[in-house]
Amino acid sequence: MTASTILLIILSLLLAGSLSFFQYLYKVKNNSNVNLFLTFLRFLTIFSVLLLLINPIITTKKLEIVKTPLPIVIDNSSSISFLKAKDKAIELSQKLFSNKDLQEKFEVQSYLLDSDFRQSDSLNFKGTQTNLDLVAKNLKSIYKNAFYPTVMITDGNQTSGNDYVYSFDENHKVYPVVLGDTTKVLDLKINQLNVNRYAFLKNKFPVEVFLQYSGDKNITANFSITQGNEVLDRQSISFSSSKKTAVVNVLLPANKVGLQIYKAKIDSKVSEKNTFNNIKNFAVEVMDQKTTVAIVSAINHPDIAVFKRAIESNLQHKVVLVKPNEIKSLQDYNILILYQPTAAFKSVFDANAKANLNTFIITGTSTDFSFLNQVQNNFVFKMSNQEEDYQANFDTHFNLFEMENIGFENFPPLQNSFGSITPNGEVNVLLSAKIRNIDTKSPLLSFTENQGKRTAYLFGENSWKWNMQSHVDTQSFEKYDTFINKIIQYLASNNAKKSLVVNHESFYNSGEAIEITAQYFNKNYDFDEKARLTIAVTNVKTKQTKNYDLLKGNAIYKVNLDGLVAGSYNFSVKELNSNTSYSGHFEILDFDIEKQFVNPDVQKLQQLAAQTKGTAFYSNQIDALIKTLLENKEYKAIQKDVVTKSPLIDWKWLLVLIAVLLSTEWFVRKYNGML
Repeated sequence: MTASTILLIILSLLLAGSLSFFQYLYKVKNNSNVNLFLTFLRFLTIFSVLLLLINPIITTKKLEIVKTPLPIVIDNSSSISFLKAKDKAIELSQKLFSNKDLQEKFEVQSYLLDSDFRQSDSLNFKGTQTNLDLVAKNLKSIYKNAFYPTVMITDGNQTSGNDYVYSFDENHKVYPVVLGDTTKVLDLKINQLNVNRYAFLKNKFPVEVFLQYSGDKNITANFSITQGNEVLDRQSISFSSSKKTAVVNVLLPANKVGLQIYKAKIDSKVSEKNTFNNIKNFAVEVMDQKTTVAIVSAINHPDIAVFKRAIESNLQHKVVLVKPNEIKSLQDYNILILYQPTAAFKSVFDANAKANLNTFIITGTSTDFSFLNQVQNNFVFKMSNQEEDYQANFDTHFNLFEMENIGFENFPPLQNSFGSITPNGEVNVLLSAKIRNIDTKSPLLSFTENQGKRTAYLFGENSWKWNMQSHVDTQSFEKYDTFINKIIQYLASNNAKKSLVVNHESFYNSGEAIEITAQYFNKNYDFDEKARLTIAVTNVKTKQTKNYDLLKGNAIYKVNLDGLVAGSYNFSVKELNSNTSYSGHFEILDFDIEKQFVNPDVQKLQQLAAQTKGTAFYSNQIDALIKTLLENKEYKAIQKDVVTKSPLIDWKWLLVLIAVLLSTEWFVRKYNGML
């Protein structure tokens, strides 16, 4: 409390005493006990009111003991139940939580782990995925700047996420408790199967299968790929104590259009403890046509190679590189990409005036903008000879097709001639241009549609740098490839605008996220945020139907259908206000990734413990774990002063006291006939 506040309180005491004395005792002939009592009441009332007006800050100090946090993470995935370690996991967790010595030394907190990381509620061991990497990420966020150990009760078998061994901070010890039988048993397993999602009719598509053997005997296994009752490939593979892996490469024919489901299987005459990992179902969608994209350019540029690679990452697309003077006819192409057009492109524009192909025009420092003003009328260009760097700004209201922001604002700038670009008609802008973080209100990536012909414009070269930056950010080209292919997909379609657009995969693996997204547009083709979308999903075999509401996100509606069993499903999305509907079909392939293991991954858990200077324990060593935690001198409770400052006006009881004092004074005066 400051000196000025103390002085004001002293003055308040004097003032309250003076006013009370003046009212009840000054020039009073008989100083009765009633007068003295009323003087006291009035003094307290006036002083309390003055205290509220001064509103001093009351500071309190108290000592607080802060214990070291001890997060105990329990694996809640179905693999624990499959390895028959469910009861052991519950027993171990109860023993840790009920230990009074641990409770006294640590702030024990319980968490569950499967596909998600959350505070413990109830164990059911039904998680469809195990993402141990989430433990490290979430604990770092929860216990910032804290020094703590971590106990993980798990089998160590990870099915999703990044490698967890190096995700944990080396300064925070991890004590894994290994669940499951560690006895090695004979096991044949399809470890991984690689296949493209799409193939083309009358072609052959490759299938790569990685097989794994656990055991010491020499055995011969039978590997086969079937479709229905038809055996497409069969071969014998030998394994031994020195040869525990094999890679099988097969070319399968694509003879029928549509979604084709196949089964890969490995078995032998020797009985196995786990046969779930002997079978892997997979699917391929067979298409009967490709989209041929012609990239027309008179110059060499890194952008061209990047566009070609990104577009052809989708097997439905084929890219042809051609110079403008080499084009004789456009009938072999479906889409034109015109890279930095000049007067040399005149024959291409003339031919396309008849062919009416959808076009992607990309400009840059070598573009002839005067020529562009002559051959197209979507934009008017008034450009100078000066070059400028343009950064991207993502427009969240873009609704021609679904597109996520892949970090455009953080990408390197594109280079284009400096000047004004004025739209001439309706234009849909996905990315607008900024110069040194100043919004120019000009488009950077935009789309137009006139009389059924679609055109995309990218005003800037060096988008190969976007490709590289995206890879640096995500360690993958996937997001950039998806960005480019969505543009190509939009240009490949000449369908009229639909009010209800639904996006979904043709098949999913059981256990993975099953998400269906939709967009609904009003008559002006603006995204309708008041739409009411529902989806009815029907199992083709059982005829059972489930209904869900689609939830609104950022310019999109979506629904998560996790929990559906493997099988074939028909679905219908309906907008309730307009009765607009869309029907589709998808398959869920029978594959439980949590049943692919016969033993816990002891080696990985021991590696994690060594990396963090902790110790791995088996499930029968829980007492040793408790002893290790209790005897570790690094984890000590911290005593700290907690200073609390609160203004007097927050004391509600003081207001109650003033009311009581005034009421008492009134009743005393009334009772004694002083009113």
